[in-house]
Amino acid sequence: MTTKAKIIDQHLENQDWFKRLDFYKEEIVILKERLDEVTSKNNASDFLKDVEHFQNQFIVQRNNIDELAHAIKMNETKLVKEVHANPIAVDHRKVESHEAEADFIGYFEKNFAQLRGEYNQFLTKWM
Repeated sequence: MTTKAKIIDQHLENQDWFKRLDFYKEEIVILKERLDEVTSKNNASDFLKDVEHFQNQFIVQRNNIDELAHAIKMNETKLVKEVHANPIAVDHRKVESHEAEADFIGYFEKNFAQLRGEYNQFLTKWM
């Protein structure tokens, strides 16, 4: 059974998600810069293996951010079409909830937090 949510609530949630994704994009830039800094000071083989792992993970997470942003934009487009098709009582009307996007962002944030923890352990070891 699909759940329904108010259009305005979905829109506000989408805006919140966009801001959170922007934060993660900025965080990836900072994490990469820190990795470059540490890499310039170390060249041990086990260190370089971990560097490659984190570089790959940052690429994967950036791709996840892009996929999430696209899904959220598609949901926003759907909401706008719904409002234009029937602008009456838009603040009370409900549409199918965007559960897939909510699940994806929950998964992403959990995964990103785990990656950040692993990365911080790595930095502690090599700094």
